[in-house]
Amino acid sequence: MRVVITGATGLIGTALGAALERDGIEVTRLVRREPASATEVRWDPRTGAGGLDPAVLSGADGVVHLSGAPVAGGRWTESRKQVLRDSRVTSTTVLVAAMAAAPAPPPVLLSGSAIGWYGDTGDRVVDESAPAGSGFLATLVRDWEAAAAPASAAGVRVVNLRSGVVLSRQGGMLGPLLPLFKLGLGARFGGGDQYLSWIAATDWVRAARFLLGDGEIAGPVNLTAPEPVTNAEFTAALARAVSRPALLRVPGVLLRTALGELSSEILAGARVRPARLEQAGFTFTYPAIGPALAAEVSSA
Repeated sequence: MRVVITGATGLIGTALGAALERDGIEVTRLVRREPASATEVRWDPRTGAGGLDPAVLSGADGVVHLSGAPVAGGRWTESRKQVLRDSRVTSTTVLVAAMAAAPAPPPVLLSGSAIGWYGDTGDRVVDESAPAGSGFLATLVRDWEAAAAPASAAGVRVVNLRSGVVLSRQGGMLGPLLPLFKLGLGARFGGGDQYLSWIAATDWVRAARFLLGDGEIAGPVNLTAPEPVTNAEFTAALARAVSRPALLRVPGVLLRTALGELSSEILAGARVRPARLEQAGFTFTYPAIGPALAAEVSSA
């Protein structure tokens, strides 16, 4: 069995590739630099359709597309928004074109997406049947998913991975927070009542492998734990995990001043339910935030 992964050197791609290889699955990693090993192949979606040889994908048993510049990588200037868009929509378009042109197209594409699709849902619970929300991120995710849709015409089963916040001590949101909380400098953001839909990195990898092997599931799938929490609950749980107090609060006005439009994603919330995974019989190792954070802290 062979699986091709884009974004393979990122937080999630690294974990997924390692897990697949431990089980004897061949992994081809698409990277944007010079290859560092025999498992890597260079591609550059910025060059258009010529950025990826379809032969690289031909005969693969699946493709997992995880490319995308970090959403929280800086203020959302117009140039930064374009980077976020190109790294997702353009790369997906190039990848899908190469899949369609491959002599033997892979049967399944797990294409990166995000729960940003739903926008700010307040305390309302949403699942995969909910419509797209409003705002920059919701529009970006809608276009991102649309770019993957043409793969279906080539007979590819397309799954849109609407990921929540992936919790890993190695990076993402949790990585930079852990040192602060261990120093007793943990803080909630704004009022703290905005919902955080999260998933342990372990469960994200398990869910992706589950979806690669399930020949029936297509379309959007929420990769979130079944128990979303408020920002205040998350802050308290992380403080307990490191046995330190977290009494501080970062006012919303300070976040808006420092981060501009990006602050809307921190102060907004999405209470997302993984309905399709649950209906398919997937079970979470870490359905609750406390044990998930404790596991990450204890293995640090």
